[in-house]
Amino acid sequence: MSRPMTITEKIFAAHAGLAEVQPGQLVGAKLDIVLANDVTAPIAIREFGRVGVDKVWDNTRIALVPDHYTPNKDIKSAEQAKIMRDFAHAQGITHYYEIGCMGVEHALLPEQGVVGPGDLIIGADSHTCTYGALGAFATGVGSTDVAAAMATGESWFKVPSSIKFNVTGQLAPWVSPKDVILHIIGMIGVDGALYQAMEFTGDVFDCMDMDGRMTVCNMAIEAGAKSGIIAVDDITRAYLEGRAERTWTEYHSDPDAVYTQVYEIDAATIVPTVAFPHLPSNTRAAADARDVKIDQVVIGSCTNGRIEDMRVAAGVLKGHKVADGVRLIILPATQDIWRQCMHEGLMDVFLDAGAAVSTPTCGPCLGGHMGILAAGERAVATTNRNFVGRMGDPTSEVYLSSPAVAAATAVAGHIALPDDLS
Repeated sequence: MSRPMTITEKIFAAHAGLAEVQPGQLVGAKLDIVLANDVTAPIAIREFGRVGVDKVWDNTRIALVPDHYTPNKDIKSAEQAKIMRDFAHAQGITHYYEIGCMGVEHALLPEQGVVGPGDLIIGADSHTCTYGALGAFATGVGSTDVAAAMATGESWFKVPSSIKFNVTGQLAPWVSPKDVILHIIGMIGVDGALYQAMEFTGDVFDCMDMDGRMTVCNMAIEAGAKSGIIAVDDITRAYLEGRAERTWTEYHSDPDAVYTQVYEIDAATIVPTVAFPHLPSNTRAAADARDVKIDQVVIGSCTNGRIEDMRVAAGVLKGHKVADGVRLIILPATQDIWRQCMHEGLMDVFLDAGAAVSTPTCGPCLGGHMGILAAGERAVATTNRNFVGRMGDPTSEVYLSSPAVAAATAVAGHIALPDDLS
């Protein structure tokens, strides 16, 4: 009889062809999906050329998404994108998404049904952990790891231990999945889950939609985690119906599985939260931050650019105008979300409020383009990182929040709650 295992351990055992695994064990495992973007793929492609193979291991299991500096902001970024494009066409990569049919990778791949439950996924981007919301093990790696994986379909791992976060009760009004994960990161710190799998359970997640679950798992890396994961349930299955391109396997943790730690969190203790500069763990209640004046607000990214985020932002902005001196930039995370915003009338709300709405891009999140901060400027963003210089000048500041708080802030001109708006 095999030892009790967590979801994460079961996925590794299955992909390594073993009856069981345990934390700390080194395993070679077969991969389901390998992905990279326009920043990381060119490096992987160059290294792939040195491996000595002509074709990738499986052209249907590699995803290449130009989303960071696209639409190309300059000649260098155009050259980076061209390297990807030429490689994708030469290799017949089926999951290559060009301008006009693309999106921010970690919103796009779940939307398109490319990733699914039970998958073992690596990506040359740290927020690959987003796909844990579907019950997959997904983690970020370096470009050279991706090069080897594109050639072989396999990679080496040290099986991570798991931490359980059991969040029970009911969230208060305006408390969102973003507030849940900011609360957790604020509680354990940016290295509180170092090289561990963060497993999320409890009432709050049982009724959380897939958009919210992806927000939570997306930010697991901000606590130092190797991954974030949520077990498959009826909400997951409904999301995948008519969407998943492959059959999937569900894994659930055994009742007596071993965790390095179990956190019991009362949902009533979670409030609308803002992460102050310059760490995602530097959290405070948004209600205690109203004296922070803001120059720019960004609503979007792989963390909070999905349709539910757009609906929440529009609900707060409707009937209001962006404050004088504040720039509001809204970035739906995929073309389909952009179209949905248009059909639901959300675009009119955004434009009437005085926002600029962009085609999907990661641009401002990494300080690339489409919203760079000047010296001393402050931004509230629904993104995932607020390190020094993350969105522009090293003296600028980024405050992380939910879409609701970000939208209210754009109207008030300072950090605000939706209920503050008259």
